[in-house]
Amino acid sequence: FFSNVEPRMNTDHSPNAHLEQWENAKNPVVSMSKEYPAGHHILPHQHQRGQLIYASAGTMRLRTCDEYWLLPPFRGVWMPPYVEHEMTASTSVSLRTLYVNVESFTLSLPNHPVGIGITPLLRELLIRASYFPITYHPDSFEERLLRLTLEETKHAFECGLKLPMGRDKRLKKICDTLLENPGDVRSLADWANEVGATTRTLTRLFRSETGISFIQWREQVRIVSAILGLSTGERVSQVAEELGYASQGAFTVMFKRVTGKSPREYLNDLSRSQIKLSCMEE
Repeated sequence: FFSNVEPRMNTDHSPNAHLEQWENAKNPVVSMSKEYPAGHHILPHQHQRGQLIYASAGTMRLRTCDEYWLLPPFRGVWMPPYVEHEMTASTSVSLRTLYVNVESFTLSLPNHPVGIGITPLLRELLIRASYFPITYHPDSFEERLLRLTLEETKHAFECGLKLPMGRDKRLKKICDTLLENPGDVRSLADWANEVGATTRTLTRLFRSETGISFIQWREQVRIVSAILGLSTGERVSQVAEELGYASQGAFTVMFKRVTGKSPREYLNDLSRSQIKLSCMEE
């Protein structure tokens, strides 16, 4: 997914087996930190608690039935209770996550997955919280900081780097293939022959199930794939070639049209963000 070369897959077949103490904790918010190697995959699962998912280092890919998310170190996701999701570590990942008993709060939290822009303050709160025990005392420093973390999260919700996914099996085949190979240049007519549908039907399905056209969806896949490649050190020319563009210039035009920035401008902004966050952690 998002790359022609994947790290070796290490699949977690029972992702909830080790989470019982967090899921059943007495306190309404508890933190967990975990290190995953590149390629680690956690199969589809759900939690009885809401989860704030964030990696202080590394990049993750998160999937629900309806959306695909790319999570570099300055992005997170709020995952409500009982929403099935799966995760893959694109690089080695330092997970810093919160499990939240949403019924214990008057604070209104979304009942659908929402992106989170990780501010320097929110990052520091999450890193500090990762050292807290599950059994902290009521009205303690730990409880107050965790409540502040949720308040800060509410002010950081945003769209994030996500892709809407189709549920129709024909649409799903197209989406899954393009996620695995964003450089696939087949037209919608080609795909119609491949999945046994008319071009008109696929056009309607993309609009009704993803909210955008096939061309727009494929462009978004390529943008997300490009961001992952650029953030892990690939050259702009290399990314353009992998995504099927005839030239670096053609790729740059598309990238700037969609994001408002050239790949190099985006990389510079990314580097500044990572340096700023890294300095705050030292």
